[in-house]
Amino acid sequence: MPVPSTTYTEVVTTTLDAYRDALADNIAANIPLLSRLKSKGNTDPAGGGVHLLENLMYASNSTVKWYSGLETLDVSQSDVLTSASFNWKELNANVIISGLDKAQNSGSRESIYSLAKSRVKVAEITMMNTIGAALFFSNTENAGKSIGGLQHLIADLPTSGVVGGIDAGTYPWWRNQFYDFSANSVTPSSSTIQHAMNVVFLACQRNSDMIDLWVGDSTYFTYYLESLTANQRFMDDQQASSGFRALKFWGGVSDVIYDPNCPANHMYGLNTKYIHYRPHKDYNFVTLEDKVSINQDATVVPIYWKGNMTVSNRSLQGLVEA
Repeated sequence: MPVPSTTYTEVVTTTLDAYRDALADNIAANIPLLSRLKSKGNTDPAGGGVHLLENLMYASNSTVKWYSGLETLDVSQSDVLTSASFNWKELNANVIISGLDKAQNSGSRESIYSLAKSRVKVAEITMMNTIGAALFFSNTENAGKSIGGLQHLIADLPTSGVVGGIDAGTYPWWRNQFYDFSANSVTPSSSTIQHAMNVVFLACQRNSDMIDLWVGDSTYFTYYLESLTANQRFMDDQQASSGFRALKFWGGVSDVIYDPNCPANHMYGLNTKYIHYRPHKDYNFVTLEDKVSINQDATVVPIYWKGNMTVSNRSLQGLVEA
């Protein structure tokens, strides 16, 4: 009786294991938002736990006061910290090896490796496209099993909704900023887009903290592009070298990029210091032991990812919408 884990599946498994770190890096490098988060150090692997937690400073220290001489000082306890809690989300892809694949590519390890590498590449591209789209999800797609992306973390209606276990309707400090063209009776266009972005930018500024990245759909990105004079249409060299064409906002304070996954008529203003991509450190495109089907002539080598997007300050995030 043939052994299920033949040389073929051994080569595929070792190919996947060797490709694991490159897979994670390639996905991050080929998605504009992830590329920026990675460059800011905000692709933070998590070690486990029931939930992904973000520690929040939500209030000022109430004991701060001016005083004179022997005046009594305030030594009362200040409740200034809390945590936002985000669920783990799980993604799987499988490299499938049929009995016919084994038979047709059993001549040499080179032919086996070549086919294995091709199958891995398909899995990589598919997972990359899946995660790229999910970074903009609303936390309801696929029955809530997908990543809670920007539509969840930076809400169209920020005065309500629960994010990270905290109700924005109850706690105003947990609401993102926004500009709604319709609510302001303004028609979106190349002549109005910069005003809307300016309003959101100023609302999100706190000392040296400010929006450093705008991500728009094709319509709003085009409006912004057409609003610029020719000498303003220069790009960030580092961003351009990664393959993403980034315009500048306010003379270089922020980058402005287009992402095809961005929902229609949306332009997100992100302070990426507080937006986090949190893969599990042990399940960041990891391959586990191959599995043999009991009712098919096939072997399956699985790839797993677990994690989510999180936010640690919503008040410094903004949105322009219609």
